[in-house]
Amino acid sequence: MPVRLAVLPDFPAEGWPSMDLCADMLLANLPASVSAERVSPPFRRVFSRLPVVGKRNVAFNADRLLNRFVAFPRDARRQSVRFNLFHVVDHTYAQLVHDLPADRTGVYCHDLDAFRGLLEPARDPRPWWFRKLAGRIMSGLKKAAVVFHSTRAVGDDLRRFGLVDPPKLVHAAYGVADEFTPRATTTDPVPWLDDLAGRTWVMHVGSCIPRKRIDVLLDVVAEVRRTRPEVMLVKVGGEWSGEQRAQLVRLGLAGATVHKTGLTRPELAEAYRRAPVVLVPSDAEGFGLPVIEALACGAAVVASDLPVLREVGGNVVSYQPVGDVPAWAGAVREVLNDTTADRTPRIAWASRYSWTAHANTITAAYLRVLKGEPPCGSSS
Repeated sequence: MPVRLAVLPDFPAEGWPSMDLCADMLLANLPASVSAERVSPPFRRVFSRLPVVGKRNVAFNADRLLNRFVAFPRDARRQSVRFNLFHVVDHTYAQLVHDLPADRTGVYCHDLDAFRGLLEPARDPRPWWFRKLAGRIMSGLKKAAVVFHSTRAVGDDLRRFGLVDPPKLVHAAYGVADEFTPRATTTDPVPWLDDLAGRTWVMHVGSCIPRKRIDVLLDVVAEVRRTRPEVMLVKVGGEWSGEQRAQLVRLGLAGATVHKTGLTRPELAEAYRRAPVVLVPSDAEGFGLPVIEALACGAAVVASDLPVLREVGGNVVSYQPVGDVPAWAGAVREVLNDTTADRTPRIAWASRYSWTAHANTITAAYLRVLKGEPPCGSSS
């Protein structure tokens, strides 16, 4: 039977680069035997086009809900006759399963954050409307024929909370894109990086949402600067919250920070190659893609001591207790002072992650689904 796979990604307008990357890499690395197509309606702006109101974040968030829960499901229903398999790239779009043939639809679960308000309400209290939407998403996840997970730690959580029948679970780790290597793949200049030549800096890549612990990141940089006042922060991605901006000013970091967004993969890879150290201070992660991308470029990484990050980074990362600013500052200073560390083990560790292997694992699971077999295989 020919395999016709619809890949249903996030709306690019939402600005989640890691989710866009997952869709791009899957489509680029699927076997030639799979006929795959990106399927997504255009993002329709309704509320954010209104004068005055449209300038507020609440208007854009209203458009997000309208597109996720009305426009995309409607389009999915229309597209369902063209394909025999369906892959939802991001579990926060699992509501689409309700409008697709569930027995031939898979969802990639990156983490359980979207469901914390239902699973652990004391830890993550949410308003009733958020819980209702999360319930719709979670019920779609449960209906899917196969649920892929980024790490074994995420798979363990899915089992622990009883969200997915174990035979449906398939572990399909992320990979490292070709640009992330110790040697540059392009000679194109990167002016803002050239401006940092001769400076000492630390780097963070990711959004500014609460679980990324940007408060800890800024406190750590400020603490390091007490003995190394020349150290700067290069922040890639995300938008500062009002509270984070105030913290930057309070700590005297406003003039010691370079904030970049919208970098291309080659540009980001070059930043990793030049970074003395990459910091990942999150208090929760589903995978931690910057860890392996940084390692693949040879960069040193200091990360929170979380099971998922230990799984991803192995023994080539320096792990520190979540939120322990003195411990983090000490670890960062140690890395900055050690200019002769061998990068080879980091690069070797990252080489075990492959988008081709990711795509092959997903393909194998869907072939089992088409045969009416349990999707899980030896990789689960």
